[in-house]
Amino acid sequence: MSQFDFSMNRRGLLGLGAAAGASALLGPLGKALAAGTITPGPNAVLLVIDVQNCFLPGGTLPVSEGDQVVPIINALSSKFANVVLTQDWHTADHTSFASNHEGKAPFETVELDYGTQVLWPDHCVQGTQDAALAPGLDIPHAQLIIRKGYHSEVDSYSTFLNADKTTRTGLTGYLQERGLTEVYACGLATDFCVAWSAIDARAAGLVVSVIEDACRAIDLNGSLEAAWSTMSEAGVTRVQSTDFA
Repeated sequence: MSQFDFSMNRRGLLGLGAAAGASALLGPLGKALAAGTITPGPNAVLLVIDVQNCFLPGGTLPVSEGDQVVPIINALSSKFANVVLTQDWHTADHTSFASNHEGKAPFETVELDYGTQVLWPDHCVQGTQDAALAPGLDIPHAQLIIRKGYHSEVDSYSTFLNADKTTRTGLTGYLQERGLTEVYACGLATDFCVAWSAIDARAAGLVVSVIEDACRAIDLNGSLEAAWSTMSEAGVTRVQSTDFA
């Protein structure tokens, strides 16, 4: 079992040791992809995760080089008939904010009913400019914006399932009703919301790929390497934007 265990117990993400997997990961079939070989079909969806002002340089929880994914994602979106966007959408009193736990600082942890919770700076508060989608994001044909993390008592890194493993966002049902069975995930951040979403999409029986160069990571105490290891174990394919025709 990987130290970055999404599927079993949602442990906190601090204190992760080094995970296996130093080389580029292969897909579930163990085959490397050649450039220009992926052509998304009618059952494929581009899942653009949390490309919001908050996670860009100058935001309240900036991801290094987070703004660099915007043009890559814009270009990728033209190759997909189906696009879903997501937003982190927290209440001001959200339990994941360090400011709501006396004596605690960002990036410390607390034990909550559903397990260990990393505490974050206040971010993506509902209705603020910080929570808005990145202004450069240009995907007019996106069909859905799904919001997560709006239940004040539980965090939601995944775009499918909250950290309590009970509360759902409705995204699984939406994809199933539309017959969308292949998910290509991108956005921010690789080792948190993107990875948790990819793992939950696989658990829902979907075929899942993460577009590595269309993501950026926080990499907190080894979390990036560990996330890739766990995603590989779950059968998530690691691809690049250049793999698309």
